[in-house]
Amino acid sequence: MVESGVPHDVLLSRLHQLADQSLQLWGIPDNATARLINVSENTTYLVEAPDGSRSVLRIHRENYHSKRAIQCELAWMQALSEDNCVVTPAVIPGQDGEAVQTARSEDLENPRHMVMFEFVPGEQPDENHDLVTSFEELGEMAARTHEHSIRWQRPQPFERLVWNLDAFYGADATWGNWREGPNLTEGAHEVLERVEATVKRRIQAFGDGPQQYGLIHADMRLANLLVDRGTTRLIDFDDCGMGWFLYDFAAGISFIEDRPEIPDMRKAWVAGYRKVRNLSEEEEREIDSFIMLRRMALLAWIASHIDVPEAQELAPDFARVSAELGEAYLSLRG
Repeated sequence: MVESGVPHDVLLSRLHQLADQSLQLWGIPDNATARLINVSENTTYLVEAPDGSRSVLRIHRENYHSKRAIQCELAWMQALSEDNCVVTPAVIPGQDGEAVQTARSEDLENPRHMVMFEFVPGEQPDENHDLVTSFEELGEMAARTHEHSIRWQRPQPFERLVWNLDAFYGADATWGNWREGPNLTEGAHEVLERVEATVKRRIQAFGDGPQQYGLIHADMRLANLLVDRGTTRLIDFDDCGMGWFLYDFAAGISFIEDRPEIPDMRKAWVAGYRKVRNLSEEEEREIDSFIMLRRMALLAWIASHIDVPEAQELAPDFARVSAELGEAYLSLRG
């Protein structure tokens, strides 16, 4: 969540005011409360009413998605659930019947898009326990969404993010330029320049045919799974868009790419994926390129979101570790 010229704490205060003022759009009682539970691209609030009912309000970042793009996101979420592919949170429409509401508060310069979701009980899989088993399930889930992506008749006009090479390395990259990453030394910069060139070459050769590239979740991390009484729900489709299917594994290990369990987690993900959908040995080998593509995008994300606490925590060592991962990648694929 980045807004130029406004201190982070001031912006959060203004958005909280907007959350409180906007509950009436859904007919939620005046004495309900909105409590901030997450800050990233968007701000997310748990809405609790005195009668015990709960829901989740998402206020969208300014200039990240159009209203139409959000409607397309919600349409795919609904289709995935209706087609028994994966379970996703239901959307609660406003009193006017519209899923996407738009409003502003006095202190915000521009109006914001907002969506209310049903509250989904459950816990995120514990990243400190048995990641291998979790990643086999994640691989199955990814394959089901990819199969659905191929056959689903998208609403027209269809508008979502496009995660192609320009989105990562172009002049107007979605999350900015990785070269602006914090604590990027000259040596790390040189390594990552070679990584970029190699990733581009290999992914261009890999291709973007309909069996390799389509509508993806693009942020299928364990943090975006909720498990409750044996049911796993996939949440946070905010980054979904057109991209390579293998990118969903790379996104799944975001920020933990250097953990020693990654090779076993990768094998588990591939095994789960192959329960549902074919994955060739050539495709499996190319996962490394998508891991580095994502890692460098995260370096850019940290730079462009440095006001966010998560980015601040990651900033000290992220460039150094990225370069170490890059060296290992080049030794295999360079």
